[in-house]
Amino acid sequence: MTHSRPTILRLLDERGLSPSRALGQNFVADPNTVRKIARLAEVGPGEVAIEIGPGLGSLTLALVETGAEVIAVEIDRHLIAPLEEVLQGTGARVVHGDALAVDFGQILGGRNGVLVANLPYNVSVPLVMRILEEVPAITSMVIMVQREVGERLVAPAGAEAYGAVSAKVAYFAHGGVVGRVPAAVFVPRPKVESVLVRLVRHTPPASCVDVEPSKLFGLIKQAFSQRRKMLRSTLRGQIDEQGFLEAGIDGQRRAESLTLDEFASLARQLP
Repeated sequence: MTHSRPTILRLLDERGLSPSRALGQNFVADPNTVRKIARLAEVGPGEVAIEIGPGLGSLTLALVETGAEVIAVEIDRHLIAPLEEVLQGTGARVVHGDALAVDFGQILGGRNGVLVANLPYNVSVPLVMRILEEVPAITSMVIMVQREVGERLVAPAGAEAYGAVSAKVAYFAHGGVVGRVPAAVFVPRPKVESVLVRLVRHTPPASCVDVEPSKLFGLIKQAFSQRRKMLRSTLRGQIDEQGFLEAGIDGQRRAESLTLDEFASLARQLP
């Protein structure tokens, strides 16, 4: 049984709590939405689902319904007691900690898992990148994020939202926007649109296997440091005209037009 809006409001009122603006808390109060997210996570018996920011447990309860082992990581100490009460008897485990700092390897205990989360704007990108870069045991993610953030994470080269983050995500995973979430399902109602993004981890593309990741990502960051400027300008001092020629990349192009494979070609020209 997942939470409705009256249930969320009652749980908050009984404990004298209110959603934290500092933590960007907007609790999902719609059973259809959380069950849709649980379906998209594609987890079931014998699998592990890690939920980040469970709040009062709306999505957690939907994940429990799948039969998966559910581990909920919550940073807000005020929510730990009511969350544990809501989840009592379900088998779900609550971990009090910051998802940007917790040891996911220890939490998973050597197993693979799927990450599911309703993420506030300020931690969305850092958390996704931390998981992709540091936690290979998490094989896929379904995250609910602000629309602009979600589109940026999965934008292809040439798209308006494409940027350094998009290229880095493409190195580790493939995915896309798999749904939109109306503001009306949240308590409180946010002023921004939200989307669901699914990412599935893959091995780095063949074009990148002989390129040091730190070198590749550094080049991508530099190339996007001045949007709309030509590569020969943003990469001055790193790639000369001969380097562009050998990479097969026109120095008059802009970073927004380059695919990950093309960035890898440029990175091979670095000393």
